This record gives sequence, structure tokens and C-alpha cells, in this order.
Amino acid sequence: MPIEPIMKASLTVSEARLSSVLDIAVDGIIVIDETATILVFNKACETLFGWTAPETIGRSITMIMAAEEAARGEDAGHGLIEQFIGGGREVQGRHRDGTIFPVELSVAEAGTPDGRQFIGILRDLRPRKEAEERLNQLQTELLHMARVSAMDEMGAALAHELNQPLTAVMLYLQAVGRTHAKAVDAHRKGEIGAHFDETVRSILDKALREAERAGNIIRRMRDFVEKREPERRLVDLNPLVEDAVELTLLGYRPGTRVVRNLRERLPPVLVDAVQIQQIVVNLVRNALEAVRGGEHARIWIETQAKDGMIRFSVRDSGAGVPMEALPSLFKAFASTKRTGLGLGLAISRTIAQNHGGDLTVDPGGNGRGACFSLVLPEPATDPDSTAVGRTRDPGRPT
Repeated sequence: MPIEPIMKASLTVSEARLSSVLDIAVDGIIVIDETATILVFNKACETLFGWTAPETIGRSITMIMAAEEAARGEDAGHGLIEQFIGGGREVQGRHRDGTIFPVELSVAEAGTPDGRQFIGILRDLRPRKEAEERLNQLQTELLHMARVSAMDEMGAALAHELNQPLTAVMLYLQAVGRTHAKAVDAHRKGEIGAHFDETVRSILDKALREAERAGNIIRRMRDFVEKREPERRLVDLNPLVEDAVELTLLGYRPGTRVVRNLRERLPPVLVDAVQIQQIVVNLVRNALEAVRGGEHARIWIETQAKDGMIRFSVRDSGAGVPMEALPSLFKAFASTKRTGLGLGLAISRTIAQNHGGDLTVDPGGNGRGACFSLVLPEPATDPDSTAVGRTRDPGRPT
């Protein structure tokens, strides 16, 4: 039998097999030549872009690309194709109805008797983007729930802390009433109270300070538990830490000595301030629990900059973290406490890693307390070119 008919028959079988593979492929497959002309357009591409194969074959690939991509293609010619060679690049595709949507494009080059050709694999990224957006929403909800849970656990202490300034305001206002009554009585008797104005002004000033103190407590609580979308900006870490520490210490029984060593002139960090404060609150609360009932209860809080990283550390004088607890320490719902959800450290590490940093622990033991450290990268942006957000008002001194 002649060899040529056999070769032609084999080629026909190969083409049929290739056509079947192209038709059943889940991802879009497109073949173009050096002039960016479409040679192959499979059924998945038809579904993805809304054009049929006969409508696209022989036309430029720019017909299925967003305007920006198409314009770059017109300028670059076949260079447009070469810049996409490789895998996993995101581009903007254009549907027949004009809809612009994200597509993952992988391109490979093939040498053929007709010249260089390029095979592209296209995958619709909209389902992945939607899943990522939903995941981000769920994570935001979880972070909010954890903050609300923290405030719920501290509820009695915060109520006590608020009760003090509000009670003081009430007592000062009662004192003003009594002073006023005495002045009226003295006036009727012809005796003028020489110190009346000064006394009333002094009492009202004290009442105002206590009212401001209560307002600052409420503001910190509101800012901490407020449901909001994450927003990253350049902030000074030290005031942010101070605010979170003050919020955490509200209502805790005196006796624990908190030593602060906050280094001056730290570079600003690009963070979501509330989320970082959530880490600070979690770590300080854990430290307070660890030293509760200890004879010499101490907590050391430190910030420093080293090797392009900003570090915030909380060390306590407790017994340290048990070795058996270390493997699951940062896992959700793993808690050594009798109460609580066991989400604090898991969420804190997630926040840290989402910011390009990490949350680490020196477990201590043998007479040393545990030390938890949040490390954050210094931002690449020039701090002088970006406004640094301030996160703290004077508040109540501690």
C-alpha cells in the first residue's frame, strides 16, 4: 500500500481527535498566528465570549480583549502575543455584549510549517473573584464578631469603668446645686458669698473632665467594635498601641504592673488600624489572664524597628505556654481558657499575615513568662510623601 494515503488517513484521525479534545475542554482554547489572527476558537471560547468560531476565525484577537488591551495590541503588533507567553497572567476579556471581565491567560509557542503559532488557554476568573470577595466578607464578619465578643467578655469591667466618671459627674452637679442654694440663702440674708463664682466654676470644670473621660471610653469602645470595611493607611504604631492598651486595661483590678517601652521615631506602618488594635487587645488580655493571681504580676509592652520590620511585643511574668498547647496554639477554637471561643490568637495571626507580617511566640517556661510578638513590614512608600494618620486623642491617662 502506498505510504502517502496512510499518512493522510492518520492526519485525518489526528485532526478528529484534536477537534474532539478542543470541543470537550472546559477552558477556552485559542490558536493565533504571528499577526494575532485567530486560527482556532473552541466551544468553551464561544461560551466565554459569546462569539461563534466562524465569526472569529480569520479576525484579530483584539476583538475579544478589553479596549486597553486591544489598544496595546494595535501598537505592539505580534509583540502583544509574546508578552503573554507563560502561565497564569490575568488580562481583561471582552464579551460580545461589551461586558469586560477578568480572564486568566496562559500562552505557549509552537513552531509549525506555516510559521510560529501561539496556543492560549483562557479561564474565566469571575467565579474565583466572587469567591474571594465572599471570603473577604466572611473574614470581615468574623473579625467583627471577635471584637464584639471581646467587648462582651469585658462588659462588666467596662460598665464599672464608665460608672465611675458618670457618678462623679452626678455628684459634682449635686454639689453645684447645694452651692447655689447656699448662695441664694446668703443673698436673702444680705450675706454675699464671695467665693460663689469660683467654687461653681471649679466644680463644673471637674464635672466636664469626668464627662470627657466617659466620652473617651465610649469612643474607644465604639471605634473598636464598629462594623466597617478594612482600610489600610500609614499610621504611627505607638499611639495606636497606647489606645488599645488603655481600652484593654479598663476595669481590670489594679495590681498588675504594665511597663511600656515604646521606641520613639518608629517608621509608620501601612495597616488597618482597628485590626492591628484587635491584635494588641487580644495579646494584652491574654497576658493579664496569664499573670492573674501572681505575686509579682508584670507585663512588658515594647515596640521597636529592626531589619526593615516593626515589632510589637507583649511579655508577661506568668508560667509560660505549656508545651502540649503549642501545636494548636494558633488554631481556631483551640483555647486553654475555661471560657472564650479560642479565636483570639488564630484571628490575630491571620490579620498579621494578611498585612505581610506574622505573629510569633516565645513560650517561656522554667520561670519565664510567654512573649508574643507581632512583626509588620516597613512600607515601601516614602513616609514623607504620604500623610500619616493619627489614631489617638489625649484620652484618659493611665
